[in-house]
Amino acid sequence: MGRIRWLAAWLWLLGAFAHGTDAARIIHADREPGQWLTHGRTYDEQRFSPLRAIDRSNVGGLGLAWHFATGDTRGMEATPIVADGVMYVSTAWSRVVALDAASGRLIWRYDPQVPGAKARDACCDVVNRGVALWGDSIFLGALDGRLIALDAKTGAERWSVQTTDPAKPYTITGAPRVVKGKVIIGNGGAEFGVRGYFSAYDAATGALAWRFYTVPASAEGPVEHEELRLAQRTWSPDSLWQTGLGGTVWDSFAYDPELDLLYVGVGNGSQYNRAQRSPGGGDNLFLASILAVRPDTGRLVWHYQTTPGESWDYTATQHMILAELDLLGQRRKVLMQAPKNGFFYVLDRETGELLSANNYVPVNWASHVDLETGRPVETGRADWSGTPRMVMPAIVGGHNWHPMAFSPETGLVYIPTIHQVYPFVPDPDFRYDPATFNTGENWPALAASAPAFAPGFCSPTRLTAWDPVAQRQVWQVKFSRGVSAGVLATAGGLVLQGTTDGRLVAYDDRSGAVLWESPTGVGIMAPPITYTVDDTQFIAVVGGIGGSQGGHGDRLDNVNSGHVLVFALGARGAPPDVPAIQRSVHVPEEALDAAAVERGGRLYAVHCLRCHGLNAASSGLYPDLRTSAPGIHEIWNEIVLGGALAGNGMASFADVLVERDVRDIHAWVIDRAIRSMQWSHKALDAAANLVCIPAEWLAD
Repeated sequence: MGRIRWLAAWLWLLGAFAHGTDAARIIHADREPGQWLTHGRTYDEQRFSPLRAIDRSNVGGLGLAWHFATGDTRGMEATPIVADGVMYVSTAWSRVVALDAASGRLIWRYDPQVPGAKARDACCDVVNRGVALWGDSIFLGALDGRLIALDAKTGAERWSVQTTDPAKPYTITGAPRVVKGKVIIGNGGAEFGVRGYFSAYDAATGALAWRFYTVPASAEGPVEHEELRLAQRTWSPDSLWQTGLGGTVWDSFAYDPELDLLYVGVGNGSQYNRAQRSPGGGDNLFLASILAVRPDTGRLVWHYQTTPGESWDYTATQHMILAELDLLGQRRKVLMQAPKNGFFYVLDRETGELLSANNYVPVNWASHVDLETGRPVETGRADWSGTPRMVMPAIVGGHNWHPMAFSPETGLVYIPTIHQVYPFVPDPDFRYDPATFNTGENWPALAASAPAFAPGFCSPTRLTAWDPVAQRQVWQVKFSRGVSAGVLATAGGLVLQGTTDGRLVAYDDRSGAVLWESPTGVGIMAPPITYTVDDTQFIAVVGGIGGSQGGHGDRLDNVNSGHVLVFALGARGAPPDVPAIQRSVHVPEEALDAAAVERGGRLYAVHCLRCHGLNAASSGLYPDLRTSAPGIHEIWNEIVLGGALAGNGMASFADVLVERDVRDIHAWVIDRAIRSMQWSHKALDAAANLVCIPAEWLAD
């Protein structure tokens, strides 16, 4: 059967060559190293470029060739696509621009007009990680759940399908992939309570080809496909079926055309606390799993669960890389992933067999992964079902969505790692509420324990070079900033990565030594790419901070102005002139009732904290409520209940709050503002960096 599948795949490939379709170009991307045709450049998602005109010896001559202002001020996570001299970039709010890749000239712009109120359903900002190119169409997954096909030449809409139930808090932030004429797309929303799935749509018509649900609907069904019978047996009958259980596929895919296998990363449960989510226990398939499916049918070939019964938001949606490695004297076709749980996995990508696993960041929830059973050996130190626990890695993971890269020349994987602990505080009175987060955490208790000056949980980040054969760190670069950034590796011996404080940096891929850096005027978390036009090699990256970390971590110094930044040897352009953020506190002259302030703080933690941050101290991505202008204080009710700023993403909360609630939240914000006036901004920033997490939380 394996030989028949292999032959069928190659017959299909020959047909693709005959018709000149994009499949052949993507599969043989190294024949056109100057293009960047799919999300990871190639179907194997290595994010390695064979281009070497820019290398260790001359990278110091890089300068800014051009930049393009996107007009967005929210998070920017996209990987640009470059084909035949045109760059396609998605921006915040699911907008798309097509640019001349040599000059930055705007060719067309598309805005899907996502309603601003939809931002309330986005756990982690209104970001978008990129578009897909197939034939002469561009495919976009919009925040409101639409999959949209655009004419690549004009930006005109060709078709649009609603992939999610608009009445439920689903979102799309991930980049589609196109495999064998089918557009593959997943969704997000597990924190609010939805049922995860991913789907394949016909690229020409938008017709649904198949759908794979990652978790069962209930103990009784319906059973939409046979794989769910296996999953049902791993959930207790009294599970919280009403939450949808989660398991959303919100980011990573990879594809092997020889094996004809599509690899899919599955996310966390809804809610997080497994003792409440599935009281009778069980592995809770297919949460936190890697799935290998047939792209023609969506049928499962194998699965591997990185975190059975996951309880810490330890998704397996992180970037997957396909490669060939020499292991124990044998050449193996492998899949590599560094998911949020802190272990680096090497799997046989044909069978799903675990070949090796080791922790790439400090971990306390498990001691190791048993290579015989393939299961982590839990320590019990992270069991927060009945008592608060400090857990490593933190809720943001040891590695999040920021793509890593693999160099076949060094054999190393370059991982944007996060080194953080997190206090899980259980809510014994949890009740499912589709209007807010359903993580099972006691948010008011968590917020009450935070220091009054902290803008958020710090999360020192690093760039880690990892040997996947020896399963060990080779070198590491440490940062004081808290937001990661994606990575690019090149045949020129370079590893490129942006920084939160507004730089693009080139490192030596063997030592980690800094070879070059340039100011960008805006912070970066998106991954760079490289391409050529008329024999000139360019390096491009999208700037703009946001996402799950960017809203609550580092305080932004400048306005978060989104830009596409493109560099070339000998260029001498100046970085964008981005104005500084002006912060000043305007406190209404009114007496504060202590009971109202206390009650407002509890309500704020439940409904507002996830965007505006601990103590109303956002980084600057979202409004820092302590620095609200007098006019904002005057129309507070109109904003929170009336939706006066819904177009900006601040939806009405009239479905969950009443006027007294809003008055009390306002009183609490004013109290936070008064407290903040006791600190200079410089002292506040210094304190936040030193005391990101109270010392008492670190006690075991």
